[in-house]
Amino acid sequence: MSITVYTKPECNSCDQTKRRLDKRGIEYETVDVTEDAAAAEFVTDGLGYRQMPVVVVDENTHWSGFRIDALDKLAAA
Repeated sequence: MSITVYTKPECNSCDQTKRRLDKRGIEYETVDVTEDAAAAEFVTDGLGYRQMPVVVVDENTHWSGFRIDALDKLAAA
């Protein structure tokens, strides 16, 4: 399972999401959308999100914001 967390600097929800994944021992890749224009376009135009973080598990599983329920479900899988 490949997980990507799209973030931006000084984002409390981004930090909380990464801490929760770390606590659960879930490996993930982080992409800063302020440094990667293609990633920013993918998140906003491709997925339709405006709020960070955006967590992408696969093409059908993704969400925006700090979602404890989704992160715990991911950890249980």
